[in-house]
Amino acid sequence: MREAVAEQAVAGGPARGLVAQGGLAGLALAMLLSSLGISIANVGLPALARAFDVPFREVQWVVLAYLLAITTLIVGVGRLGDIVGRRRLLLAGIALFTAGSAASAAASGLWMLVAARAVQGLGAAAMMALATAFVGDAVPKERIGRAMGLMGTTSAVGTALGPTLGGLLIAAFGWPAIFLVTVPPGVVAFLLVRRCLPTDRREIRLETRLETGRGAGRGSFDFPGTLILALALGTYALAMTGGRGGFGWSEVTLLLAAVAGFRLFLAVEARMVSPLLRLEMLRDRTLRGRLAMSLLVATVLMATLVVGPFHLAHALGLETGMVGVAMSAGPLVAALTGVPAGRVVDRFGAARMTILGLSATTGGCVLLALLPATLGVAGYVGPLVVVTAGYALFQTANNTAVMADVEKDRRGVVSGVLNLSRNLGLVTGASVMGTIFTLGVGTEVAVAAPDAVAAGTRTTFAVAAGLIAVALLLAVRTAGRR
Repeated sequence: MREAVAEQAVAGGPARGLVAQGGLAGLALAMLLSSLGISIANVGLPALARAFDVPFREVQWVVLAYLLAITTLIVGVGRLGDIVGRRRLLLAGIALFTAGSAASAAASGLWMLVAARAVQGLGAAAMMALATAFVGDAVPKERIGRAMGLMGTTSAVGTALGPTLGGLLIAAFGWPAIFLVTVPPGVVAFLLVRRCLPTDRREIRLETRLETGRGAGRGSFDFPGTLILALALGTYALAMTGGRGGFGWSEVTLLLAAVAGFRLFLAVEARMVSPLLRLEMLRDRTLRGRLAMSLLVATVLMATLVVGPFHLAHALGLETGMVGVAMSAGPLVAALTGVPAGRVVDRFGAARMTILGLSATTGGCVLLALLPATLGVAGYVGPLVVVTAGYALFQTANNTAVMADVEKDRRGVVSGVLNLSRNLGLVTGASVMGTIFTLGVGTEVAVAAPDAVAAGTRTTFAVAAGLIAVALLLAVRTAGRR
């Protein structure tokens, strides 16, 4: 009887309106907060270093702890949600994130703050993986593009808004404010998900089996595969972030260890009865192509966040406040274009809109390489608007294409892999694109001449245009296989 009630809530009936409105708002808010947590802390590192009187190599762990927790756990959390029920695990994730935010603001020492950020990252991993997966359960297939547009909007806004919002909060209230600001919306997200989303049928079945003493069912969680993948991903993330864009022997060693870890993971998965990732899923060339596109586009998006403030301040001479205003063009465009992009995807199809979004992003990167030197601030902000709009359309179309065709009992893990590809792109972009920018400048950015910084910007976005061109080629080939 309880399963029938849950199925009715998911499939239709009076709960449909709540799911489509309050529930979807809760999912979108969860996605925004988890993305905001990635970018908002970066701007606070100088203030944190002064507050705790520690060098950068130590204070950077405030950012790394959050990134590592998400990167290493997002796929495993997604799969666990497929087994035990997504709603209960999503609620636990939101609660952990909110508690971690409050603990971060109250931290009296650096390593207490790092530990709190790791807890916050664990919650964010569940929020990212399961919010996207739940859209497939809560929204009819013919409207999934609009829902993914909303999710893409909140994700892009969260990522792009972090530096601007963080700078304003630190200037006005001090560093604890960048963590406290996520507590009230975290509580709101928890209440919306708890009140408006239906109980997952897997959750009911698990409770029923536990009550009757029959166990949790045939599906089992792949602990060996999850552990090996987490270690491999964590090693890769450390290689990308630990050197601050410089690659020495330690970073090369970490990368080789990560490659070995991924190979071991594939070997273990081939022997598992209930693997974390089915190897036939990894052999799907269409899915692999879409994951690669997501990684490449996220890498380029991070370039705008890494290079933009330096170019605006050092090449164009803007004051800090005006840099924030110029950078806010990205979040504003993301907020305005995501939901309309979803409607366009529903009407014209994900494949064509993926190509259109990537084409716009490629053109925007070319313009970013050419126009700022001659048109100044307008030459940077205008192309940034094009890049952000193209990104919003691409992400909506790509996420829709991936999630619309996934088996219901694998949505959590596939959503985890999809979000992982984006997060790996952000991590890779911060390191690789930062390195390219530094090489293009040719000297320390803080003391470089404006022309040198402008040269670094041109080099960075020329490479970015090439990366998006590769993604565009993948999109064309993927569309041809359908």
